[in-house]
Amino acid sequence: MTPARPGSKSGNRVTALRWRRALSALGHRVRIATELVAGRFDVVVALHAKKSAAAIASATVPIVLAMTGTDLYRDIGRSAAARRSLERADRIVVLHERGALDLPRHLRSKVRVIEQSAVMPRPRRSGFDAVVVGHLRSEKDPFRAALAARVLPPSSRLRVVHLGGALTDSMRVAAEREMTRNPRYLWLGERSPAAAKRAIANARLLVLSSRMEGGANVLSEALIARTPILASRIASSVGVLGASYPGFFPVGDTAALARLLLRAERDSAFYRSLVAASAERRPRFLPARERAAWRALLAELSP
Repeated sequence: MTPARPGSKSGNRVTALRWRRALSALGHRVRIATELVAGRFDVVVALHAKKSAAAIASATVPIVLAMTGTDLYRDIGRSAAARRSLERADRIVVLHERGALDLPRHLRSKVRVIEQSAVMPRPRRSGFDAVVVGHLRSEKDPFRAALAARVLPPSSRLRVVHLGGALTDSMRVAAEREMTRNPRYLWLGERSPAAAKRAIANARLLVLSSRMEGGANVLSEALIARTPILASRIASSVGVLGASYPGFFPVGDTAALARLLLRAERDSAFYRSLVAASAERRPRFLPARERAAWRALLAELSP
């Protein structure tokens, strides 16, 4: 179950589709739904503790609850329904190795880490593009890379290319206004997952400036594509990239991000350090590892 409806390009829908492929490859019959439907099921995998709360409460089979970023870093502190989902779940899936630390201690024995895998196209790189992939939402701090690019020196070749839909009129207007003011910023709007993958693979950098994430799939995609990452230092990104990753900047810090962008463009040793640090983490995000994690989890729930 996912709150994201068919045709949506949201992270929750992309995750549901990828998990359907992984579970089908393991021999299971899988149906994606936005609510609990009639029929016989052995297990329900529910994305989002709050939005799936009613269905989780009424299910009569084992529940695997997959925690989203808004679950972990907002809703479980505010929503009684989200907290009830945590108690009801038989297993809780988090998308990065530090995720269990953000849950109450008595629930941690139910937590399993399933890191998100990716299959990426072959890169074709030119110029020095930094790609941002994500819908224009406040949680994503979507214009941070554009603001950082504004202060780069005239000699810089860097351009910020942003893929992601505007979820409100005000965000659309803001993106269009930024393009008129900032020659280093190009907003392409919503694109297909395949187009987003190509953009990540072809970029010199991926920038993830989010204030809140459960474990962004774009990080996995960049790691598999060997595209270096600059990321805000939030718990999930530290969980995916490792605490010693050299490409972190403080949340919302435009000047710090600008320094990293310019350093990545001009300091070849620093750029190589980003590549090397990414290569160390890359094996964790291969599809075979994700399938194996699901195989182990579902074996725990078998009769």
